Amino acid sequence: MTSAPQIVVHRDKDLMARAAAARLITKIVDAQAARGSASVVLTGGRNGNGLLAALAASPARDAVDWSRLDLWWGDERYLPDGDAERNVTQAREALLDAVGLDPSRVHPMPAADGTHDDADAAAEAYAAELAAAARPEDHGSVPSFDVLLLGVGPDTHVASLFPELPGVRETDRTVIGVHGAPKPPPTRISLTLPAIRAAREVWLLAAGDDKAHAVALALSGAGEIQAPAAGAYGRSRTLWLLDQAAAGQLPRGLYPPASP
Repeated sequence: MTSAPQIVVHRDKDLMARAAAARLITKIVDAQAARGSASVVLTGGRNGNGLLAALAASPARDAVDWSRLDLWWGDERYLPDGDAERNVTQAREALLDAVGLDPSRVHPMPAADGTHDDADAAAEAYAAELAAAARPEDHGSVPSFDVLLLGVGPDTHVASLFPELPGVRETDRTVIGVHGAPKPPPTRISLTLPAIRAAREVWLLAAGDDKAHAVALALSGAGEIQAPAAGAYGRSRTLWLLDQAAAGQLPRGLYPPASP
């Protein structure tokens, strides 16, 4: 069932990052209290990394039991391990190396290190890892993530699902290799929309004037083939976290006034 999107607009991108970090801490703590552990899917990009940096700087981060947190990724650049452009490398620098994670519960997407023949084989391996982590109550081949984070690109792409490319049309597989992406690097690995929609909550992050058209398009009823962000929603909640610039082309009646 599609959850109607909720829209929260903050004054600027820094406030948005801090508020999103506080919101994520609360969600993780609540999930751990209810079920003993929590699972989060991370996103890269300037807003995803901004959120992680804000989380690292938050005094409230110690409320999280980091050893009982499962981390996954929504997409990855198919580059060698440790490459500065990989999302996992940037996440480690922003937050992960500073908290007490259980290494066995951190699930980066495979690197281009020769273990797999190509991005398609790497995607199959990640799909198998997700399937192995899924429980009977998840009713599918991926875990029911507590929060799945997505950055929204200026072209409305989410994860590495780009408008009109084959990946956004995928209905069966949970993870795919992406070839010919319109932004570098061209070869990537990505969750698909069916895997994204398995999450309890999907949070879409966008800040800056360059995201305003994409946000307005995705929230205007556009189809997911033309605007992949429109097809990203959670089972119980879909949350758009924006700054005023990114919300600049939305009708004002669509969201409450920005946070001070």
